[in-house]
Amino acid sequence: MTSPNTCRFSDSHEWFLAKGQEVTMGITQFAANELTDVTYVQLKPVGTAVKAGETIGEVESVKTTSEIYAAVGGTIAAVNEDAVKDPSLLNSDPFGRGWLVKLNASDTAPLSKLMDSATYDSKHAVH
Repeated sequence: MTSPNTCRFSDSHEWFLAKGQEVTMGITQFAANELTDVTYVQLKPVGTAVKAGETIGEVESVKTTSEIYAAVGGTIAAVNEDAVKDPSLLNSDPFGRGWLVKLNASDTAPLSKLMDSATYDSKHAVH
């Protein structure tokens, strides 16, 4: 599976999709595969201000717990309650129904420093 070419990707395996100042984020297919079965998702609530590099929550699997990091600062505008209720969405549809939060970004410029899909996929071959 190739990663969507509309997204940007971090070294810590989060994806980011900007539409204006709204940035949707989640974990990549590679991260979902590495975690195996995601069993729990905890996210900061709507209205929480975060700085670039801060955590927006964590995901737990049968193997480990991983923190999820924002690449941009802003305010959490939406939390995917479906993913909180059904963490398996992160495994089955990480770029779709398994998104985690939407941020109202104060500045989307940091996204341009992240990897595009071709670079991410070449570093983290997804099979």
